[in-house]
Amino acid sequence: MPNEADNDKHSIRKRDSISEEEYDNKVLDNAAASRVLANPLARFSNERLEQMGAEFAQNHGLAHLSEEFKKGALVAKDPTLFETLPQLTEQDKAVLRRELTHRWSQPLQLYYLVILCSLSAAVQGMDESVINGANLFFPAQIGIPQNSSRNQWLLGLVNGAPYLCCGVIGCWLSTPMNKYLGRRGTIFVAAFVSFIACIWQGLTNTWWHLFIARFILGFGIGPKSATVPVYAAECTPPAIRGALVMMWQMWTAFGIMIGTVMSLAFYHVPDSSGIVGLNWRLMLGSAGVPALIIMTQVFLCPESPRWLIAKGRYPDAYASILRLRHSSIQAARDLFYIDILLQEEEKIKRGRNMFVELFTVPRNRRATLASTVVMFMQQFCGVNVIAYYSSNIFSQANFTNIQALIASWGFGMLNWVFAIPAIYTIDTFGRRNLLLTTFPLMSIFLLMTGFAFFIPESSQNARIAVVALGIYLFTMAYSPGEGPVPFTYSAEAFPLYIRDTGMSYATSVLWFFNFIVAFTFPRLLQAFKPQGAFGWYAGWNAIGFVLVLLFLPETKALSLEELDMVFSVPTHVHAGYQLKALPYNIKKHIFRMKVKPLPPLYEHEGAIGEKTYAPAAGGH
Repeated sequence: MPNEADNDKHSIRKRDSISEEEYDNKVLDNAAASRVLANPLARFSNERLEQMGAEFAQNHGLAHLSEEFKKGALVAKDPTLFETLPQLTEQDKAVLRRELTHRWSQPLQLYYLVILCSLSAAVQGMDESVINGANLFFPAQIGIPQNSSRNQWLLGLVNGAPYLCCGVIGCWLSTPMNKYLGRRGTIFVAAFVSFIACIWQGLTNTWWHLFIARFILGFGIGPKSATVPVYAAECTPPAIRGALVMMWQMWTAFGIMIGTVMSLAFYHVPDSSGIVGLNWRLMLGSAGVPALIIMTQVFLCPESPRWLIAKGRYPDAYASILRLRHSSIQAARDLFYIDILLQEEEKIKRGRNMFVELFTVPRNRRATLASTVVMFMQQFCGVNVIAYYSSNIFSQANFTNIQALIASWGFGMLNWVFAIPAIYTIDTFGRRNLLLTTFPLMSIFLLMTGFAFFIPESSQNARIAVVALGIYLFTMAYSPGEGPVPFTYSAEAFPLYIRDTGMSYATSVLWFFNFIVAFTFPRLLQAFKPQGAFGWYAGWNAIGFVLVLLFLPETKALSLEELDMVFSVPTHVHAGYQLKALPYNIKKHIFRMKVKPLPPLYEHEGAIGEKTYAPAAGGH
């Protein structure tokens, strides 16, 4: 039975009447482009694929591997149908069979690469959280004691400096850096900048000098956050690729926890040799150590085969991917497919402005809106207020400094531990359901935290306990929901042909609003008091529930065709349906009432004969 990509190619090319050359010169519409990228080999016969594999090897300095690339091209068309290919030896089939039955059986070199990427994520978390403990000490020592509104704004500016750089410059630099330096080169430069900036932070004595050092740190955080997940995705087999995307968030949470550990470790370090504030200087500098480890190790990993092909370095690309696969047939299959995919992408993007199409094409615009919602809410749910300022918050609840740091470590630990269940729930419970369930909980727990500050100081232990409990419960709700969902959802929502541009935009939105949160909170805390500050973010979580309800379609386990259908539903139609579905779901799932089922919104959800929304081509 032909698959959907094959059907799409039939309709575009009309094999019997349009030549391959004519097809190659034809401009595809957006829906067709997305489906073509899902499987660009579907239109070719097995005989033609063998010929293409041999030509690929002959033309790119790999002639001695012609037979391997013939077989690799056949398998690349549909990796699940290798048992039906007589051209493969029994040894070839055994390797490919094991790939399906033992997906975590991979070469040690691949796991070494995964460990490096996980360490990079941990550095990311440390870069963000080491400032937490330092906030207890450096403001007074560098001339911005928190006794005026001006100084509170300056503290926010210093804290938010890296994210200002990321949102405005850093994330957009990742594309040219990757083009010219490669994935490893970009990671090396980003780690070097992180290392230098972390040490630099510890050598500052004025607020503006610390601001500059932390702004430069953004040139390490931004390109690294955009490159490492891409590097991991390009080097890993499809069977485990999704789990590795999730690991970025999990190990970033681990790094946030380690950042608070560093604050505890250096808390009692006394000043020496005329150095004032040695403890907070060591806290800020500690994130440079793992960055230095990344610098020394990254070039021991293979370069991304995709980047090497894009540079025309085919023998190097084959050598690279062979280090990451068990056999030559797997390496030939994946390398051939990468090359075909790059050719299709180049054809589709020729003469088009991808950034403009994010907003002018209706299907893309709805994906952009949904991605903006989840990225914006990851910041305005209030989690990074706690990640950056929990020590200050706990101090206002009458914790001692050391108690505040221990409580902050508890936040970091829970943030990491409760990110682990998301690996399982995100593909079973669903992205949208996770958000709709956790946003109300986060709102309630932030209100609980804020109201705890009304407890009289005479009941100090009760106040401390409720503040800590509220923050911990909030973290437990955040970690499986708004923690991992935004990056996973954004990567799925955009069509394949525009995904890189869409993710650059989504990442810049994330970092820009990260800066806004970090910049405004010190003044917000003083002006609104803790009760009002936590109430403010509790309100945003309630707004987040409404935004997800109205503008976020579910993307779990949908094919490309179904995703195009989902995002082609007009926004007002989707929002209107969800407003009707909300009371239905409350009655059915909360009050366990028997209610008449609603007709499904999408064609793929309904039974034959039911009236469902099936958009016309173009999805206007």
